[in-house]
Amino acid sequence: MKKKKIAFFDAKPYDVEIFDEVNNGEFVLKYFPRHLNSDTAYMARDYDGVCAFVNDKIDKKVIKEFFESGIKIIALRSAGYNNVDIKAAYEKLHVTIVPAYSPNAVAEHTTALMLSLNRRIHKAYYRTKDNKFSINGFLGFDMKGKTVGVIGTGKIGKAVIKIMRGFEAEVLAYDKYEDGKYAKKEGFEYTTLDRLFKKFDIVTLHCPLTKETEHLINADNIKKMKKGVMVVNTGRGRLIDIKALIQGLKSKKIGYAGLDVYEEEDKYFFEDFSEKRMGDDVLARLHTFNNVIITSHQDFFTKEAITAIAETTLKNLREAFRGKTLTNEICYRCGEKPVKKRKTGNAFERLKKHIPRRRYYCVQRVWRRYV
Repeated sequence: MKKKKIAFFDAKPYDVEIFDEVNNGEFVLKYFPRHLNSDTAYMARDYDGVCAFVNDKIDKKVIKEFFESGIKIIALRSAGYNNVDIKAAYEKLHVTIVPAYSPNAVAEHTTALMLSLNRRIHKAYYRTKDNKFSINGFLGFDMKGKTVGVIGTGKIGKAVIKIMRGFEAEVLAYDKYEDGKYAKKEGFEYTTLDRLFKKFDIVTLHCPLTKETEHLINADNIKKMKKGVMVVNTGRGRLIDIKALIQGLKSKKIGYAGLDVYEEEDKYFFEDFSEKRMGDDVLARLHTFNNVIITSHQDFFTKEAITAIAETTLKNLREAFRGKTLTNEICYRCGEKPVKKRKTGNAFERLKKHIPRRRYYCVQRVWRRYV
């Protein structure tokens, strides 16, 4: 059987090394260092599938180009898919994700940001390199007894909670879908967002980006916080209104900020701008605060996580080309041909409650497959 050819965009050296190792010759992987967008989509012609990452822009034009080229699947090597026009992909291309590759990696990076900010590790590193061994300005606090607010208690949020409880910190959590059993097991409490904002010493964000959560950290909610709190975001950049965060830092309402994501990160993160002018005044302003640490969306970046991403991505491709049901498809059987509409009645409304929200665009189609 002829090997399927995959166009692999935004390829970094570590991608090439680990994907080649995991692939072991199963697919023909052609690595392109450039981002995927409407200007580069033509490079995937004559390929069977495409592998893309978070900063690739897969809009309606790209979908049309791929569909007309005979491409069958877009395999994202990420959990997020805000960069894909899912409506355009419906009934044209399969789109798969890597739903969970290393919650522990993200949770550990979140904790590293907290500890580095608290104990001024970043400042101490540069001070001692200059043979300055004074500890003035490095006074921190014990994590034990502090109140940590965790917004979003999926796999990553739960991993963070477990670490925080190991520090003997008090944990207040918020999630639309509470896990009472886990709360009882780990000894933390679910509460309202309003109470959480008023009580926490440290808040960490692990919720998805939705209309409800966009700019969750905003001027109004910052006003509710205690003075000198720590804000950590390893979730999605737009969970924080950055301009409001800067005002909070200036007023000292926010005492520390650890950011692994940024609202406009798709223009900069994962790239080297050391010899270029960035022109982002907001990011430049953040860099002026010595109580802010910014990392370039590296929270997932461990060998174990990249290996897991490679394994799941290749599994998604394998399922697609073997005609199997795609375990990690974000819209149910998007590549199928249209079917005639059938009356579903009240039974459809009952079934709809049990279908994952991420399959929103295909929910009626799922029902039709069972009637």
